[in-house]
Amino acid sequence: MIARLLILIARGWQIGPSRILPPTCRYSPSCSAYAITALSRYGAIKGGWLATKRLLRCHPWGGHGHDPVP
Repeated sequence: MIARLLILIARGWQIGPSRILPPTCRYSPSCSAYAITALSRYGAIKGGWLATKRLLRCHPWGGHGHDPVP
């Protein structure tokens, strides 16, 4: 139930602000797609933790490239 709510928030980001803002993704797949996959695969707790870790890595001094959900 909580995972579904978090997935809806990520999809809302994809449909709304993400389309208006310029693309700045450092990773492939994007953080929102990563979060949706992680939440679908692992649930709210572990998937949420993986998505949070990914968001924290997304900064100018962080990595880049292909980073799939484990």
